[in-house]
Parts: sequence; C-alpha cells; structure tokens
Amino acid sequence: MCKFFDVDDKSRIIQMAWQDRTPFESIKYNYGLTQNEVQKLMRLWMKPSSFKMWRKRVKNRNTKHLKKLSFKPIRFKGPW
Repeated sequence: MCKFFDVDDKSRIIQMAWQDRTPFESIKYNYGLTQNEVQKLMRLWMKPSSFKMWRKRVKNRNTKHLKKLSFKPIRFKGPW
C-alpha cells in the first residue's frame, strides 16, 4: 500500500467510508484501495475513538458490500 493521496483524496475516501450506502467496491474502483487498505488508512488518519466508532458502525453492514446490496448505487462510478 504505497499510494500517496493529497488532502482532498484523503477527505473523499474518509467521507465515502463513513457513508452507509457507499460500498467498499466504489472506493476500490475510484481509488484502488481494498477494504483492508481502507481500514488501515482510516486507523492512521483518524483519532482512535473515531476509528473505533467507524468500525462499530461499518461492521457487518450489508450496504458496505456490493454483493449484499438490494439496489445498485448510482452516485459513485463503478463496474456495475
């Protein structure tokens, strides 16, 4: 994970990760980051308490995984 992101990209990745209806596949498509890489970056970029809150929110959330969605996201570009 040797990717460098400017402040705007970091902000956008964090925003996409916090949004309930933005699947990790959208982040992968737009920024080339897997779910594990997003988790690692969120741990680095956020305060520990904010990261714990985010992990609790995202854990087992169906809308964060494209295969579990009952709808197709239209806001972010993707291969779907």
